[in-house]
Amino acid sequence: MSLEGKTAIITGSNSGIGLGVAWELARAGADVVLNSFTDTEEDHALAEKIAKETGTKARYIKADMSKGAECRALIEQAGACDILVNNAGIQFVAGIDEFPVEKWDAIIAINLSSAFHTTAAALPMMRRAGWGRVVNIASAHGLTASPYKSAYVSAKHGIVGMTKVVALETAQEPITANAICPGYVLTPLVEAQIPDTMKEYDMSREDVIKKVMLERQPSKEFATVEQIGGTVVFLCSPSAEQITGTTISVDGGWTAL
Repeated sequence: MSLEGKTAIITGSNSGIGLGVAWELARAGADVVLNSFTDTEEDHALAEKIAKETGTKARYIKADMSKGAECRALIEQAGACDILVNNAGIQFVAGIDEFPVEKWDAIIAINLSSAFHTTAAALPMMRRAGWGRVVNIASAHGLTASPYKSAYVSAKHGIVGMTKVVALETAQEPITANAICPGYVLTPLVEAQIPDTMKEYDMSREDVIKKVMLERQPSKEFATVEQIGGTVVFLCSPSAEQITGTTISVDGGWTAL
């Protein structure tokens, strides 16, 4: 399958899952737009590397996903959006009675409201093009909950709900909207946490991964960014034309519990 001629915008994509998704979409032939709130030489170099290695067009556009106007400006500046991957997200952990209001507001803005703004700006482009795919990176926490993550769980449940609404509003058009719900994914950020966790629990790397980090993930294996990216590519394929308004869990069985 080739996505040649399609433009994909991936929010929060200068590292981790977002970058992995961008690579897989580019390998499938799509032109990609990377995004984050920074604007460094390294950000632009990532886009250049993707373009060079895949033969597609790739560029980086700075936009702060906590600001609605910048979310919409990202789509407009890109000039085209056939595939929108709402991936940007942050996390903070605390009990509800101690949860800082500013952290709640930031998580809801970046993890949920940004997807509303980007989707609202992208749908007219998709309709003009006669084809579109909205893929929201939710989480296992969009389907279940954990203590001390009130804002994150609320935002991810909200993303799943919004996905269903977008799917219903576009059901008779060649546009689909779906959410991917990863469990724990081995990103550079997660990888960096392993040594400190080994010291904290006085455990081996293997035991930390299986008994601490992946306690709720029955497979006891991380998902990979390539697997998440591959799932996005599948949702953009002809085989997925009738898949809309649903969630696909890539969580090693977490939500089967």
